[in-house]
Amino acid sequence: MEQSTRIRLLDVLRGFAIIGTLGTNIWLFARPGDFLSVMSAGGWLESFETLLDNLQTVFINGKFLGLLTIMFGIGLELKYRKAQRDGLPWLPFYIWTMALLFLDGLLHYIFVFEYDILMSYAITGIIVAFLIRSRETVMNRWMKGAAIVHVIGVLLVSLLWMAILREESLIAEITRGFDEVEDLYTEGSYWEQVAFRLRDFISLRFEAIAILFMNIALYIVGIRLFRNGAFHENERGRRIRRRLLKWGMSIGVPLNMLLLVPGGIFDLPVRYLFAPILSLGYVGLLAWMLENGRWKWLLSRFEAIGKAALSCYVLQNIIASLLFYSWGFELAPVHSVYITLAAWIGISIIMMIAAHLFIKSMGTGPLEWLWRKLSYMPFKRKTLKQADAGARLKTRD
Repeated sequence: MEQSTRIRLLDVLRGFAIIGTLGTNIWLFARPGDFLSVMSAGGWLESFETLLDNLQTVFINGKFLGLLTIMFGIGLELKYRKAQRDGLPWLPFYIWTMALLFLDGLLHYIFVFEYDILMSYAITGIIVAFLIRSRETVMNRWMKGAAIVHVIGVLLVSLLWMAILREESLIAEITRGFDEVEDLYTEGSYWEQVAFRLRDFISLRFEAIAILFMNIALYIVGIRLFRNGAFHENERGRRIRRRLLKWGMSIGVPLNMLLLVPGGIFDLPVRYLFAPILSLGYVGLLAWMLENGRWKWLLSRFEAIGKAALSCYVLQNIIASLLFYSWGFELAPVHSVYITLAAWIGISIIMMIAAHLFIKSMGTGPLEWLWRKLSYMPFKRKTLKQADAGARLKTRD
């Protein structure tokens, strides 16, 4: 959408999702290689520190991945509408745009962070781009089909994971692998870390591939929400947002609290099945806060980050790498929840300042500016020629 017709709630939600994504990733930076503890919860009543640790797992881990995916689906719908207004060829234009996003994600993965999500979103975007002009019934079938495949996949992998947890030899082997990753990021050089990401590309990209069907379903959820008027400033939009708040929170919170059940049985279902439900609740919650004038300063900071979301996403991971890894300030491994949360808050404040400066000087983030410039470059001349031809034809008429 053009700047003059931006929907403020979308920018607020996008910024909220970026900060929440850091809230998940910060634990991976602080405890490199300790992926199991980031995924699961346990001993949550042992101390206030463990309580904080487990609450962030329940309310943050995976929830903002779902929210960000929904926001990318909404972004695809907005791109589609803009392409129609500008007379751009939809599929060539959007596939080129996603190719640029994939390249951005690939460079981000190689040189910054192995848990990059941009490549997965680029592939998902190309798939959904072919569906967006379909009838609503066709899109609904794709959404339901992708969701069913994803649910079956998560349940099967969960059963496999529970079997693995019973095999001490397998757990010991996995733990050794994680210890090697920790050594690499706490003692290895920057270029050794780059080489690791290149060498283990397939295994490190497993999650990005495994969530593809979830992404497709959530992209279509975002498209349907927008088309149904969920973000319009009218009674229909407010009614939809109130339902998202009511049902997203009342169903999402109890389901995500299942992570606290001992034994790890709900570790994967919570992150990959139940988290998106709470993500929808967060859409309703942020909408309610915005409509009622709650936390105005904070929502304005989210809004600025949302306008420079891509730049802030990359920036936060660069800062976290510098802060925790061996080639930077060497803070990792950090087992203190307080220090990790302080790092999250500190980096979020830096993002808020950076986003404010980006918007004030450029109107958007530097990566957004470059992405937009390159996205339209191959089509700009053709569009201008079409406009000139139309103007000449109109003059003759």
